[in-house]
Amino acid sequence: MRDRSEIHTGYALLVPALAVLAVVAIYPILGLFWLSLRQRILPFGIDAFIGLDNFRLLVQTPRFWNSLGVTCYFAVLSVTLEVTLGLSIALLLARRFPGVGWMRAVILLPWAIPTVVTAKMWDWMYQPELGILNYFLRASGLTTEPVNWLGTPSLAIHAAIVADVWKTTPFVVILLLAGLALIPSDVYRAASLDGASPWQTFRHITLPLLRPILMVVVLFRMIDALRAFDLLYVMTSGGPADTTETLSIYAYKMLFQTLQFGYGSAIGVVMFMLVALVSLFQLWVGRRDSRRFVRARS
Repeated sequence: MRDRSEIHTGYALLVPALAVLAVVAIYPILGLFWLSLRQRILPFGIDAFIGLDNFRLLVQTPRFWNSLGVTCYFAVLSVTLEVTLGLSIALLLARRFPGVGWMRAVILLPWAIPTVVTAKMWDWMYQPELGILNYFLRASGLTTEPVNWLGTPSLAIHAAIVADVWKTTPFVVILLLAGLALIPSDVYRAASLDGASPWQTFRHITLPLLRPILMVVVLFRMIDALRAFDLLYVMTSGGPADTTETLSIYAYKMLFQTLQFGYGSAIGVVMFMLVALVSLFQLWVGRRDSRRFVRARS
């Protein structure tokens, strides 16, 4: 049994970290919750406690439900594509062949580019008249009229998802490559001696052993995608017709364009709760899988 002094020492060492966490995280979150319960509109000098009225107004506003749907659609589709492509590329780069080192370095370039630069680059590529994408489409004869990628409601969100997938897939690749490197090579040799096909090896060995890393990747990317702001705001500012307006963009407009701080904070609280629920669910799934693994080993 540990000595009581060691326990006290451990708690004492945690105090500085907890103090920093309280200042940079807990206090702003509590402030956000408190502000969401007030009606604060600075230009008119309005500042009053109204309880849950901001949240009642939210659920009655079609724009809120639209931004929530856009946020979930963007997050689910982009993360699904990133994990699928990232796993495929990681499996390829995990092999040994000439030039694999250079390919691993090059694959990081999109992730190293700042998000605002990425957004402007794809914005230029999507330009109807001068964009390189429309140039190749017309040169190949696939279309005669320029496509307004970011100005068409049905295309804008998908064009933004393509840019996000290009930007963040390398992050997924690097994490999955690290996970693949942790799988013992003896397991693959044993599967080969048993006559397992590549698909059987992937399904029954690679995927189960890579599952914990996959859960971490999905958690990180889902949290980031649910908070998507800079890429979409630079490319579309939430348009056209609010078809790319996520909760982050909606909150930003309420806070800094109309200066409705109470209502904008309520949107921020909803975002916080959404991210927290997704995180808790994925952590619960990961803990359940860990318990199953421990029971199987015992």
